[in-house]
Amino acid sequence: MSDPSSLVEWTEKLPSELKDARIWRRGRGFEHVKEGERFDHHWGRTFTESDVVLFSAASLHYNPIYFNSMLAKQAGHERKPVNPFLVFLTTFGLSVEDLSEIGGYFLGVDDLTYHEAVHVGDTVTAHSTVISARASTSRPGFGIVTWHTEGRDEAGRPVVSFRRTNLVRRENG
Repeated sequence: MSDPSSLVEWTEKLPSELKDARIWRRGRGFEHVKEGERFDHHWGRTFTESDVVLFSAASLHYNPIYFNSMLAKQAGHERKPVNPFLVFLTTFGLSVEDLSEIGGYFLGVDDLTYHEAVHVGDTVTAHSTVISARASTSRPGFGIVTWHTEGRDEAGRPVVSFRRTNLVRRENG
C-alpha cells in the first residue's frame, strides 16, 4: 500500500464509524527530542519458559542452562536463566514505541553491558535517556539521536544497558 491512491480506495471501503478514526503516531520527530530527556517505557515484560525455549531454538543457541534446570543449578543459577541476547532484544523492543517508531534508520548499538542474570519468571522494565541529538549533515530530513537505555528487574537492579543511535525524521524535513 505504498501508493497513496490505493490507501484512498481502501479507506473509502471502511464502515462509516471507522472513517473518522485517526492513526496515532508513535515516537517523536527530531524537533521534539531534547538532550537529557528521560522516557520510562511502558509495561515491561515477564520472561516465560516458552520465551526462553523458543528463542534458544530459533536462534540455534542450545546452551543447556537455558532449558535444563539441573544444569542451570550446577552452573550456579537458582532458576533457569534467560538468554542474555533475548534480554537485550526485549529491552530494546520496549523502547521502540517511544524512541524510533516514527521512522528513520537504525545506526547501531554501543556499550552493551549485561549486569545481572535474568531468570524465567523475572519481569524487566526499561527507560531511556537522550544523550545526544544533532542535525544530520548528510540527510537534511533527519537528525541523529543517541539514547542510553537500561533494563531493570523487578527489584530495580540494572540487568542490561546500552547506547543506541538512530536517524530520526524531522517533522518539517
